[in-house]
Amino acid sequence: MRLYYNPRCSKSRTALSLLEDAGQVVEVVDYLKAPPGAAELASLIEALDTAPASLVRTTDTAFADSGYTENTLDRDSVVTLLVAQPALMQRPLLVTDTAALIARPPERLFELIDSRQDTHS
Repeated sequence: MRLYYNPRCSKSRTALSLLEDAGQVVEVVDYLKAPPGAAELASLIEALDTAPASLVRTTDTAFADSGYTENTLDRDSVVTLLVAQPALMQRPLLVTDTAALIARPPERLFELIDSRQDTHS
């Protein structure tokens, strides 16, 4: 599993703590220091259980200045926007080989962990 994480974000820190407390092995990606490229973002969008726009922090001031609106955020525009402004990526984001979800609230990550364990039982 991979957790896209911002150490300054309390929800990211909570998600990492929940994963560690549950004994889960997770690769932590500080996406501000190592931003995902276009291909990786496209892959994340495909794995998400929601619309591409959900990957963008649309309440952030930088989004308002981006020229996009929630209605114009299709897959390609989300990739373009997040390559240019990785800080607008929603977090925390938990990714497995088959799925991805935005862990808001952080406890939501158990939806993905539990489904993963069910398929490995």
